[in-house]
Amino acid sequence: MKSSRPYDILVIGELNVDIVIRGGDVVPRFGQAEQIVDDLSVNAGSSGAIFAVAAAKLGMHVLYGSIVGDDPFGHFMIAALEEAGVATAAIRVDPQVKTGASVMLSKGNDRAMLTYLGSIAAINARDVDSDWFQQARHLHVVSPFLMSGLRPYMPTMMDLAHQAGMTVSLDTNWDPEEQWLLEGFFEHLDLFLPNEQELRAISGEASFEKAIAAQKARVETLVVKRGGQGAMALQGEERIERPADRIDVADTTGAGDTFDAGFLSGWLRGMPVEQCLRLGIICGGMTATQIGGFNGQPTWEQALSRLRE
Repeated sequence: MKSSRPYDILVIGELNVDIVIRGGDVVPRFGQAEQIVDDLSVNAGSSGAIFAVAAAKLGMHVLYGSIVGDDPFGHFMIAALEEAGVATAAIRVDPQVKTGASVMLSKGNDRAMLTYLGSIAAINARDVDSDWFQQARHLHVVSPFLMSGLRPYMPTMMDLAHQAGMTVSLDTNWDPEEQWLLEGFFEHLDLFLPNEQELRAISGEASFEKAIAAQKARVETLVVKRGGQGAMALQGEERIERPADRIDVADTTGAGDTFDAGFLSGWLRGMPVEQCLRLGIICGGMTATQIGGFNGQPTWEQALSRLRE
């Protein structure tokens, strides 16, 4: 869909590196126990950045707002975004903070994570320029539970986006404190993109069907990522479910964020929800075949080719 605005998507998100360790059967032990792992890689990470890069590869024009430290990790993250075609003019380098980092022990379909917040928690309302909401047609909100400094302002951001004529989506990711407090987050939301575990936690319902019933009245379009079971979209009374693709999983880091990019890249082009759902599954599955959140993400032509298949 054509727009006079220079960007399709605005992301105001966190930036951190992912240090991914593949450990085989290794489980970390204290007592100064040294163990040998299979592999280690340092990758550009963070939920918002993985989403933004995936969307840019899919042909979306993306503006990224954030702060990083004046350190190797911060400059590494800016360079990674720019290489993928994401606009970084709204990222501020702050020498007073350290860029965040996550250490991940990856085991096929699962992973354990240790995160140093640093610049992630330092972002706050003063870092958001109201002019950004006039430059893009969609706002994607990410990681409210990690971005504690910006979290109180996020509902206002969503309201400002709607007032500026933007649509708004949300992917909360996991709450490390497991409090799941999201007051004000659904009043100005068009599209909610949790995974199944997050949906259950947010709704307070153990049953998947009850969780859907509790949440569907709060948002126009609900899209639930179900890992190996595929994904589901609910828009009004229309419910669409699609299975996951059969893939050889190398690393699930960023698969959900890349799913979001696939779905929204179709949605913002005006495609039917069923096709958007398939695009999300395709994109999320392709990145899971390689280590690191940015790797394996398809171009728009590659995703369309898989969709036609």
